[in-house]
Amino acid sequence: MPIVAENIKSFFKSYSSSEIKNFETLPKSGGDRIYFRIITDDKSYIATYNENIKENTAFLEFTNRLRKIKAPLPEIYVVHPDKQMYLQEDFGNSSLLDKLEENGLNEYVYNLFKKSLKELAWLQIKGDKSINYNFCITSKEFGRQAIMSDLLYFKYYFLDPLKIAYDKEKLIDDFEALSTYLDHVKNKYFMFRDFQSRNIFIKNDEVHFIDYQGGMKGALQYDVASLLWQAKANLPDDWKNSLLEYYMDCVSKILNKSLDRVRFISQYNGYVLIRLLQVLGAYGFRGLFERKAHFLISIPLALTNLKWFLENKETGIALPEFERVLQLIVQDDIVDKFRPVQANEATPLIVTINSFSYLKTGYPKDVSDNGGGFVFDCRGLMNPGRFEEFKQVTGRDKPVIDFLEQQTKMPDFLNSVYNLVDIAVEDYINRGFSSLMINFGCTGGQHRSVYAADALTRHLRNKFQVKIDLHHIEQNIHEQKGF
Repeated sequence: MPIVAENIKSFFKSYSSSEIKNFETLPKSGGDRIYFRIITDDKSYIATYNENIKENTAFLEFTNRLRKIKAPLPEIYVVHPDKQMYLQEDFGNSSLLDKLEENGLNEYVYNLFKKSLKELAWLQIKGDKSINYNFCITSKEFGRQAIMSDLLYFKYYFLDPLKIAYDKEKLIDDFEALSTYLDHVKNKYFMFRDFQSRNIFIKNDEVHFIDYQGGMKGALQYDVASLLWQAKANLPDDWKNSLLEYYMDCVSKILNKSLDRVRFISQYNGYVLIRLLQVLGAYGFRGLFERKAHFLISIPLALTNLKWFLENKETGIALPEFERVLQLIVQDDIVDKFRPVQANEATPLIVTINSFSYLKTGYPKDVSDNGGGFVFDCRGLMNPGRFEEFKQVTGRDKPVIDFLEQQTKMPDFLNSVYNLVDIAVEDYINRGFSSLMINFGCTGGQHRSVYAADALTRHLRNKFQVKIDLHHIEQNIHEQKGF
């Protein structure tokens, strides 16, 4: 990471003589792209480093062509000759999802969604003639084969691990029927592919789009389904319905013709179903196979969304075996398998979490009757304290957090911790135990152990709603987190 950062700084200096006043690594999004924010006296830039040249080329080509139709995309200032680095316009830190979480379901946020959909319709339709689909990363078109692939992804990584009995041949027949039905849409234009509120940034109350490098030709309905049914956004049904109507108004105006709205909505519902199943497939792969706790926690909400969809929407095509299977996986007994036990006010358990220094204090003493608990050694992870820029900060400061999350195996380490600790916490809640101690140690008790203790605190609070007594011993910090 330090080498990449230095290369980015050198690249910027070759472009501009302005002095860099602030340089920070931004949180990772999808793929292996690394983002940096560079601030000078008069301007802010986003620098991107990505060794996937094909992905960079798609992003740059799409940007240059779509900006010609006034799509709200970032300006590209300069591209390194090897195409591994480029500088682009900075839209700030506030996404549409951030605005929704900050402001709630008010008129201001609703209008931002309307602006997003209006600009989306313009980008999709007007941009279609501008795009050279030969630059697509994978397929040129999201058609029958791609839809079938998404359905099989759901089958292999979520449905099959549940071990629910089904007729394999009939289910595949239904998959093929749905794929063919959705492939035969009348309106195929440029498809953003990942049009979600976290990829829409708000600057001066105007919307701007990022992360469209996975775009291809496809149905208009796919992107609007992605936005309105994003699980994290959790938009109410009246918003989904009225925003869909507004989007169809925008499409009709741009095309200068009326839409067959009944058919459009039926196929839109089909793409909503595809998106819901994509999410379950991803959660299954990341949670059930890779054992990443965050994704397992998200499965009950995804199944609840799917259940509501099945009870309230029609796709316009009969899929008997598929519908039977979907009804089975949203039953309470299936959902309950993924829903963790929750502590309540009467639960006696208090989980004590400590960060400590092996050199200065050694293992913390357990003052309860249990005689100790888990001790996790963080010293196998790269030490931020070896770098000068991190010596005066801790594992609670953003530069250290970014370093640990992006340049070390801390995420893998913590996933293993979660898998072990979750077993004990669930058991302790069910058995009425009152105390569990969990310790994280590193050399100085300043960076790795502090970050890990905070991360476990968030995880246990989110998953089990359990009381936490948090101590950062070397930092002299004590926080109690109860109900």
